[in-house]
Amino acid sequence: MNEIKLFIDDQDTLWRILITAPILYFAIIGFVRLVGKRATSQMNNFDWIVTVALGSLMASGILLKDVSILEALFAIGLLLGLQYVLTFFAVRSGFVDNAIKAQPRLLVENGRFIEEAMRRERVTEQEVLAALREEGLRAVDDAKWVILESDASFSIIPRTEEKAADRSALKTVDGIPAR
Repeated sequence: MNEIKLFIDDQDTLWRILITAPILYFAIIGFVRLVGKRATSQMNNFDWIVTVALGSLMASGILLKDVSILEALFAIGLLLGLQYVLTFFAVRSGFVDNAIKAQPRLLVENGRFIEEAMRRERVTEQEVLAALREEGLRAVDDAKWVILESDASFSIIPRTEEKAADRSALKTVDGIPAR
């Protein structure tokens, strides 16, 4: 009988998981639909933290006997509600936005690595070179700018686009010269 306990503690636990997991799963889908695309977009640090916490809350609701479905649903709804409220204020306040999100940072300018910025962001030359290759560039010298975005993706502006006068998309990038 002890061998069976290794795999199944008791059947009630399996039934609880069988009922709880789908309820929490579909509830999270519903909550995310209510909160909007932001909850599942490319993640910055703030979004990543919320996602990890959601997974933990869902697992607690499924596996822990002393956490009820309603408690788990309440915690998940509260967390997504807080994310909604915080992003609501972040859109309307530069102070809040800066407090919860990293600013994009310039890593390469005119084909030259900005080593201080790379060191501060803990990005290696190899990572930047890989991003350049993904964009079809063969050398760092082919890049006018390489920007580390707040979601940790790279944006690459090739030198061939130097003649474009409008730089409004670059106004929030830390390190872009004013002209």
